[in-house]
Amino acid sequence: MQVYLDNNATTMVDPLVVEAMLPYFSEQYGNPNSLHKFGTSSHPALAKAIDQVYTALNASDNDDIVFTSCATESNNWVLQSVFSDLIVNGDKNHMVTTEVEHPSVLATCRFLEEQGVKVTYLPVNEQGVVEAHTVRSFITDKTALVSVMWASNETGMIFPIKEIGEICKEKGVLFHSDGVQAIGKIPVDLQSLHVDFVSMSAHKFHGPKGVGALYIRNSQKLTPFLHGGEHMGGRRSGTLNVPFIVGMGKAIELATTNIEETAAKIRAKRDRLEDAITQISDTMIVGDRENRTPNTILISVKGVEGESMLWDLNKGEIGASTGSACASEELEANTVMLAIGADNELAHTGIRLSLSRFTTDAEIDYAISHFQNAVKRLRSISSSYATQQPTKGGEAKDCELHHH
Repeated sequence: MQVYLDNNATTMVDPLVVEAMLPYFSEQYGNPNSLHKFGTSSHPALAKAIDQVYTALNASDNDDIVFTSCATESNNWVLQSVFSDLIVNGDKNHMVTTEVEHPSVLATCRFLEEQGVKVTYLPVNEQGVVEAHTVRSFITDKTALVSVMWASNETGMIFPIKEIGEICKEKGVLFHSDGVQAIGKIPVDLQSLHVDFVSMSAHKFHGPKGVGALYIRNSQKLTPFLHGGEHMGGRRSGTLNVPFIVGMGKAIELATTNIEETAAKIRAKRDRLEDAITQISDTMIVGDRENRTPNTILISVKGVEGESMLWDLNKGEIGASTGSACASEELEANTVMLAIGADNELAHTGIRLSLSRFTTDAEIDYAISHFQNAVKRLRSISSSYATQQPTKGGEAKDCELHHH
């Protein structure tokens, strides 16, 4: 059996999405900016896709949604354009973000620091979440932007976006949220809270890779990141990727229709997997289950290196990760684990398991069995775990499995 439990890295494209995209590769292939029939024939499909995104997010007609290549582009666009608009050409000099953002935010912030921007990287609490009052205490009259993720790609923990948005509104500071791990997993209603910019990526909710979007509240000014033409109302140049935009529209519609019902089914499977693997002694789950996206588990298994565990799972044809795929080639301690105060050893043992609506009960059963066996095997050859067991005469510590 093959079991894919790395859906926070990317998801399978829903077959219904593929079906919606197909006509726009070889049949209706015209450039939508062309004035002839070949170009204009794609306009209804583009209009429908835009409507599908607006509806899914409950965006207002006054807001802009601009299609991009991915959320990395959307994140860079916001940070670099706010730098240009309010710092280079304004009187601000400061941005606020968190220690646990996606690399596309953190690396951009480090780049902007080299340009002279002061960046505050907020710490997270033991749940892995930045508290709203912490954000408030670091905003000054020189702050141009606050950028806080909606949900963590590693822990699944959901951040207090509504409260942070209210603080930013009160202080007159722009607020950006990387919404990649929230959209399609939890209900998102952009009219019920105050956020100026939201980044998203289709491949996180069963759409194609290579297309994303940026939500811009009240169609406010934001200097274009890509210059060159009048595409997307002059906001983003480049010929529109019609099949992928159509695919994103269909994917977000499928992901957000009956979202609470779908989330409940995913959560039930996630909880069953989590309950089974926390029966193993010396395991730690990061973050409270209730305030997490319904599909995500970040688990630390004492005495078992994350990379070794991935190797064992991979041999059993189970796909998982040690954290963000965009950073996973760097075999360093998990930054989120370190940020919540885990010691260095624990921070090297984090495994992320992320489900989707296509995950089956049989796959969960298989994953539980394989995970338990892998921990047994790896602990039996772990010198660090062996040295942590009490010596003879002490109370024997059970490094086998706890059963009900």
